[in-house]
Amino acid sequence: MTPNIPADFPREPYPGAIPGAQPKFIARKMDGRFVVGLTDEELQERYDVCAELIQQLIPYCVNKQRDNPAWTTADILLRVADGVTSQGWGQTPPEIDWIVGRIADELGWPPLGIKARVR
Repeated sequence: MTPNIPADFPREPYPGAIPGAQPKFIARKMDGRFVVGLTDEELQERYDVCAELIQQLIPYCVNKQRDNPAWTTADILLRVADGVTSQGWGQTPPEIDWIVGRIADELGWPPLGIKARVR
C-alpha cells in the first residue's frame, strides 16, 4: 500500500476485460516490464488531485448550504458529483464517489447513501 493514501481510496480506475476463450488482462509496457493497473506514483498523483478537490469543494458546499437553506445536504452532494463529472477533470466514477463521501465525512453530513454516478 502507498503510505499517504487511505485504504478506502479507489485503486483500480481502469478495469478491463478482453473477450475470448482464454483469460486476458490489460497491461502496459513500462521500462521493459508489463504493468497492470496504476503504478504507485500514478496512484499517488490521482489521490493528490482528489484530496485537493475535496479541500476546494468543502467551502463551496458550506456556502451552498448557507445560500440555499431549502437544499438538503444530499442535494448539495449530488450537485458536487454532477459538477465534478461535467468538468471533465479526469476523475473516475469511483473517485467521484470517494470525493463526495469524504466531503460528507469532513462536514459531518450523512453519507449520500447511493453511488453518485447511479443518478
